[in-house]
Amino acid sequence: MSETLIRGADTILTMDDDRRELAGADLLLRDGMVAELGHGLVTDGTVIEARGCVVTPGLVNTHHHFYQSLTRAVPGGQDALLFGWLRRLYPIWARFGPEEIHVSALTALAELALSGCTLTSDHQYIHPNGARLDDSIAAAQAIGLRFQATRGAMSIGESKGGLPPDALVEDEAAILDDCIRVIDAFHDPMPDAMVRVAVAPCSPFSVSRELMRDAALLARDKGVMLHTHLAENAEDVAYSLETYGCRPGQYAEDLGWTGPDVWHAHCVKLDGREIDLFAASRTGVAHCPCSNCRLGSGIAPVRAFRDAGVRVGLGVDGSASNDMGNLMGEARQAMLLQRVVHGGDGMSAREALEIATRGGADVLGRPECGRLEPGARADVAIWDTRGIEAAGSWDPAALVLAGPTRVRDLLVEGRRVVADGVLQGVDLGEIIAEQGRLVRRLMA
Repeated sequence: MSETLIRGADTILTMDDDRRELAGADLLLRDGMVAELGHGLVTDGTVIEARGCVVTPGLVNTHHHFYQSLTRAVPGGQDALLFGWLRRLYPIWARFGPEEIHVSALTALAELALSGCTLTSDHQYIHPNGARLDDSIAAAQAIGLRFQATRGAMSIGESKGGLPPDALVEDEAAILDDCIRVIDAFHDPMPDAMVRVAVAPCSPFSVSRELMRDAALLARDKGVMLHTHLAENAEDVAYSLETYGCRPGQYAEDLGWTGPDVWHAHCVKLDGREIDLFAASRTGVAHCPCSNCRLGSGIAPVRAFRDAGVRVGLGVDGSASNDMGNLMGEARQAMLLQRVVHGGDGMSAREALEIATRGGADVLGRPECGRLEPGARADVAIWDTRGIEAAGSWDPAALVLAGPTRVRDLLVEGRRVVADGVLQGVDLGEIIAEQGRLVRRLMA
């Protein structure tokens, strides 16, 4: 039996069904699960002192493109809209291989871990020069985060009227075959799973209707989830209307892409009817506020989503469209944007943190994560609120308003991934050096 006691936290934000907040409390973890919350708890195992700290569930990232961490702040793409930004970066990504995919994933995962993330998805829709989803999964296993890998793909290149260059598209039969391979090799449906796999054609403008339909059929046959981009900006909606004769929400529903086993990234431009459709079908949304601002895509109607009952999580999106991967920063941005639209009471700090924890876990089909209650997985973030970021705060638990954006300690399945601010088990300096070497090679 393995136990860890997190002792004497100033506040534990449980994010349980009652949203309890426990002052001066302890949290006991046993064999990968939360065993008990209370006061005066004891253990013969490891003790982590948490005085001066706020303890939360680990944050959950519902949308990312790890490989893009090699192409941050690329000149020519810094001030472009979505389609122009993609055209600038596609040729660079076409030069990637297994090494680039693995090292960029290590970088992205390390950044997420240090920002308090314990569970992350990644949408890997390029596989050039022998690269495979396996390369990212290996990186997640090295860092120690819980991983929802998605086997993405593009199948319509420029020669067939699509946006991506032909060098980055794949044969549709081969895409489906490889989806089966990675699901069979890596997907774990158990509650304590460290790796799950989802099926994720890139977007309506980069794959055919047939692939979208067949992917949905395959995913449901295999019992895995579905993910794609949808209604990211006005260009995206215009493409759907011109090409398919319907709005993105209708397109998704027609092809089987709504339901509790589906989550869509962005959804900035969904209208009222589409929001009602997502609520009724329990379709999830990965809200990516920083990326939406960076690319000028707009402000997603998150207040309307939440009020209608749509499940919403947060996503940092790719490091080339953010150009950061800090989930606590993402929660703050989500809160601020809803206040821009709806006023100062448009979203509270605690609601933003709820979206970043249990909200994201529910979107990814992981209700055993994202909350601290007996039986939940032992995924925990410990935030030291004695630093300058929270100095003067009357409510240190309002982390999104005034608090650290870098975690002190992070536990995944009860194992310490970050200890006293330092990533465990890997050499962060070596990862940064390898990332720099690969960037220089791509720039040459």
